[in-house]
Amino acid sequence: MDLGKGSMEIRLPEKVQYIITQLENAGYEGYAVGGCVRDSILQKEPDDWDITTSATPLQTKAVFERTVDTGMKHGTVTVLLGKEGFEVTTYRIDGEYEDSRHPKEVIFTANLIEDLKRRDFTINAMAYNPKSGIIDAFDGIKDLKDHVIRCVGEPQERFGEDALRIMRAVRFSAQLGFSIEEQTEQAAHILAPTLKNISAERICTELVKLLISDHPDYLRTAFKMGITAVILPEFDRIMETTQNNPHHCYNVGEHTLHALNHVKPDKVLRLAMLFHDFGKPQTKSTDEKGIDHFYGHAEVSAHLSSDIMHRLKFDNDTIKKVVKLVKYHDLKIEQEPAAVRRAIVTVGEDIFPYLLQIKQGDFLAQSTYKRKEKEEELQILTEIYEKILRNKDCISLKTLAVTGTDLVEWGMKPGKEIGETLGRLFDIVLQDPSKNTKEYLLSRIH
Repeated sequence: MDLGKGSMEIRLPEKVQYIITQLENAGYEGYAVGGCVRDSILQKEPDDWDITTSATPLQTKAVFERTVDTGMKHGTVTVLLGKEGFEVTTYRIDGEYEDSRHPKEVIFTANLIEDLKRRDFTINAMAYNPKSGIIDAFDGIKDLKDHVIRCVGEPQERFGEDALRIMRAVRFSAQLGFSIEEQTEQAAHILAPTLKNISAERICTELVKLLISDHPDYLRTAFKMGITAVILPEFDRIMETTQNNPHHCYNVGEHTLHALNHVKPDKVLRLAMLFHDFGKPQTKSTDEKGIDHFYGHAEVSAHLSSDIMHRLKFDNDTIKKVVKLVKYHDLKIEQEPAAVRRAIVTVGEDIFPYLLQIKQGDFLAQSTYKRKEKEEELQILTEIYEKILRNKDCISLKTLAVTGTDLVEWGMKPGKEIGETLGRLFDIVLQDPSKNTKEYLLSRIH
């Protein structure tokens, strides 16, 4: 176990360096720790910088002028420098875990290695300061070089302490393109059922991070390890649903995993792609020729995606967008401007560009049967859509040349009739945008 001065130099942000220096000047140890060290070694820009210290929370507070008590019980104080906050946490040993998530007690320690021992994976259990270099007691650098996710110490113990680490193993694997070490994977498989003890919000956060990673198809690993059986059983059903159809070369689940790789790493896009075919197991039928069909699967998938996202405590805006995309992912749109304008209104102005990307991701994960025709059709729809935007065609009641106020001034009584009339006039304009003038539209009122 080499605890000596690491040869690798990490460039710390000025304020992080300042915090470590101030702690050392006061007679304590201070290190950047965890993900920021990992990312720096991988030459990635860390999202945030966590600092660990031998100072107790009260001692840390005494060193710095401005602090916030963010988690004193767990040893965390936020040090404020200018408009930025940095979490500074005392070295600690976690007591016994009762609920697969939280330790009964936290014991502060003056020993850095004891603190690093309790962390989840070797690649996250490294610390750094300029004087000591990299402290890598568990071969995290080797695992980074070997592209491996490995638990610190005994995997069953680490996952038994905090079941969310089981999902984090797959998530880090997907983000970094790493494999999961054999014993770590076996322990995760054994303890996957304990994920039922983890809150929906935390599951949701890890699932989204996995989906918007460079390897969203690593959800396959979560399936093989028994994770999805607990957190997303609907996914297991599509992994077991075949689709004998010339348009397809994979089962429903594998098609979905491939499709995820064909859309940008955007939360709404990736979630819609994940859920778009969840209704297929319930709608599968086979004709006399042995060809499988899934009539009405989009509507069923939309209902399921709404149920799942509410269960996982997604925010309402994300739910609304994803459910709409799932519902309309199979929408047949004629290749002419009026039909595209109507589709934009049906789907929603904000959602429609996503729909074109979903349609592309969908057919790129199918067989090559009629691939050329599908590509040409989408290209034409995209060109028509872009022309509609360039021409600023009226695709919303907001840009209709006539308003409800105009109709009242024209002599119509406020009420249901105004809404119906505006709808009828809007229909005329969707068919022919050149008719979006107040003069013409008022002439169409009978």
